[in-house]
Amino acid sequence: MPGIRLLPSAVHPSPVELVRVRDTVSGSRALRDPALFHRVRPGVYAPRTAWERLPPWDRYLARVHAYALVNPDAVFALASAAALLGLPLFGEARHIHLHAPHAARSRRFGDVFVHASVDDREIVERGGCRMTSRSHTAVDLMRVLPAPFGLAVGDAAISPVQGGDVEASELRELARDRADSRGSRVLRLTTAALDARSESVGESVSRGVVIWSGFETPELQVEFRSPGFVDRVDLFWVGADAIAESDGYEKYLAQTPEQTAERVIAEKRREDRLRRQCTAFGRWDMAAAIAVTPVVTELVRLGVRRVAAPRTGLLTPMRSNPRSLPRAARQRNRDETTPRG
Repeated sequence: MPGIRLLPSAVHPSPVELVRVRDTVSGSRALRDPALFHRVRPGVYAPRTAWERLPPWDRYLARVHAYALVNPDAVFALASAAALLGLPLFGEARHIHLHAPHAARSRRFGDVFVHASVDDREIVERGGCRMTSRSHTAVDLMRVLPAPFGLAVGDAAISPVQGGDVEASELRELARDRADSRGSRVLRLTTAALDARSESVGESVSRGVVIWSGFETPELQVEFRSPGFVDRVDLFWVGADAIAESDGYEKYLAQTPEQTAERVIAEKRREDRLRRQCTAFGRWDMAAAIAVTPVVTELVRLGVRRVAAPRTGLLTPMRSNPRSLPRAARQRNRDETTPRG
């Protein structure tokens, strides 16, 4: 098994204060007051008001940090490593995932899943936490997630704009070397579709829906110039002269209503400039991409060519991702599913 590599940058910190009962000199009774504190896991609590404000992916990151507090020797894998490394999450994962290469078999207890593996993993240490490396974590997730979600994870690992520091060739090489054949078909498809030009999770998921619905693969980040402006677009099809944007509404939000209005107006003006330079223009959000049909309808309207039969089996699992808690699956309709540090 490869040794542990120390990396200088810190893991993504817990998004909420975590308090261990064993660290309190007094007041442990207050920690157990459900009106004041939420029990993240046995012996670890968070202020309830702050906890309830967290989106599902941040709740999961806090759960991972809570586990690390009481199990400092843990080696995190899959979604747990992704949370610490800043790779995309889709809702709130069901389990804390641990890497145990010398275990005789995988096992599950409570909300913890311990994974035995026939393949080695590169282990890195950041901020006192140990986890599988970004490249190994990405490939592991691309094997088990719905294909467009896996593509988003792989793109994030290689996209400089999204904080990626891995080469696509490294992910493809790791995928080829996996001894475990589980998910190998999906892994081949997703690694073949990787593109470091992707700038958001929503954009990557949308591209996966486009490709596996049988439509022509779009160009990414094409620039359109007009007097005084250079506008880059998410998706562009030369043959159809069509532009599509994957909308994430957080980019419009600002500290004041006036600033938010300014951003919305600026985006409307940008759209007007783009509409003057193409034959067809469309946009959709993450919820539409997950539903698939709205995107397919829009692609037909835009005149994008269908070049292959749809691979429906790669797309339908997005609607009820079994690796996420049900309440989280209903809330993952935002462009950026994991905040960037």
